[in-house]
Amino acid sequence: QKIVSSNLTDQDIIGVARSIDEVCVQVFFIRTGKIIGREHFILSDTFNEDRKEILNSFIKQFYLGTAYVPKEILIEEEIEDMEAISKWLSEKRGNKVTIRVPKRGEKSELMEMVRKNALDMINQYGDKLLRKQRENEKALKQLKQALNLNKLPTRIEAYDISNINGVSPVGSMVVFERGEPKKSDYRRFKIQSVNTPDDYKSMGEIIRRRFTRGLKEKKTMKENKIQIKGFSTFPGLVMVDGGKGQVNTALDVLEELELDIPICGLVKDDFHKTRGIIYNDEEINLEEDSAGFKLIYRIQEEAHRFAINYHRSLRTKKMFKSELDDIRGIGDKRKKELLKYFHTIDNIKKASIEELIKVKGMNKKVAEDLYNHFRNNKGE
Repeated sequence: QKIVSSNLTDQDIIGVARSIDEVCVQVFFIRTGKIIGREHFILSDTFNEDRKEILNSFIKQFYLGTAYVPKEILIEEEIEDMEAISKWLSEKRGNKVTIRVPKRGEKSELMEMVRKNALDMINQYGDKLLRKQRENEKALKQLKQALNLNKLPTRIEAYDISNINGVSPVGSMVVFERGEPKKSDYRRFKIQSVNTPDDYKSMGEIIRRRFTRGLKEKKTMKENKIQIKGFSTFPGLVMVDGGKGQVNTALDVLEELELDIPICGLVKDDFHKTRGIIYNDEEINLEEDSAGFKLIYRIQEEAHRFAINYHRSLRTKKMFKSELDDIRGIGDKRKKELLKYFHTIDNIKKASIEELIKVKGMNKKVAEDLYNHFRNNKGE
């Protein structure tokens, strides 16, 4: 805790710095003249807002979510609704809060210190972002070279099938653009063509569904001269979680659809970790510490994580459907509240009527019906 002010008033000092694409808002927390902490926030900069608008929006959002409001807030320049915001913050604090724009003296020096800190933070962020972009570019170039692709695979789609205990096979598609996840383009697929584990058929189904939909969207866009965000953007490389079998299945589907998109598979070691790539029926191994290997490893892990999470959510819904759907008085809202309160179906089964009544939205009649349902099914 560094003493920076002879003024013992509790203060927050807010500074702003801008770069090409981002804004850094830096907040210093000064209590009885000492810096007790600081926080910085990196925001996307669309350049639709000036500094005053950024400060205005930030102050409203920041103090909406804080438990404590200091007596004084220092900012770089006056903002719109300053008086109204001061009044709102005063009500939140319980006594007067002043927002000031220091022009000279100790407070002005503190303001300058925070502004410089915001500038340092945005520069550090920019350097880190630039390093990441360069590393991703290097990884994509290594993949292009290793697979002898015609162009850089700036968009990569990875597909994974999750098949735990042969129940509810599901597929997932994750998307990386320029080496970074693009989560808005992720998709999930309930497998419709098979009920028993068959990774080849499942992979074929999700590839067909994805690219058939994409072709339809492209046709609609061309005919109606409109933009459609969704499946219409095709990748420069498709990765499937599997070896030659899955790759060939996916290639057959794309051939049927008359699409020419490179497809590779991921070779695993005995611990189910990525070892290399299958491409054109050959195994290609990249150095484990290379940027290219690290990228495909990240993509594989993300695809698997996404598929597993979807599978778990489907299993939970299925379990709920079979256990609770036939009980009178238990709708979706009550099911949700029951799981939130008890965490598992087993805990709900073991609960007493008194415990069930405590759940939000439950009453004595429904609690008794639920309690009796599980006891009767046990033959008790």
